[in-house]
Amino acid sequence: MPFPKFTIRGFKAPREAVIASLGTLERKTLEEVWRRKETNVRDVVEALNDSFAYTTIMTTLDRLYKKGYLDRRKDGRAFVYKPLMSREELHVGLAGDVIVSLIDGATKNVEPVLACIVDAVSDRDRELLDELERLVKEKKASLDNLK
Repeated sequence: MPFPKFTIRGFKAPREAVIASLGTLERKTLEEVWRRKETNVRDVVEALNDSFAYTTIMTTLDRLYKKGYLDRRKDGRAFVYKPLMSREELHVGLAGDVIVSLIDGATKNVEPVLACIVDAVSDRDRELLDELERLVKEKKASLDNLK
């Protein structure tokens, strides 16, 4: 069953909304931490061509840590930061949150939500639809093994 496509004015995809909720410097800093895998304030300052003060980057990394994007450990007098999740894990987590909220919101009939997911997958590529079918079968088998 085809569903109408429409745009909600001002609506952003969840990935865009999360990234947009970060400031420009937070986004640049997070990108640099993802690129380096593990870093300290000095390395980020240098990577950003000394465009920002050491204390500004230190505050930005601390904010990203407090928001749950980074982990840190003490190394001498400084902190070493690393991402708590990869860029891809962030996107997958956001997609999962959206799908769960759609299913939870469809309290009376979840079929239209599932049909939209199948339509979106099949619109992209027939092989993706086959992959979705394989994943469903695999999940059913693992649930059967739990019984």
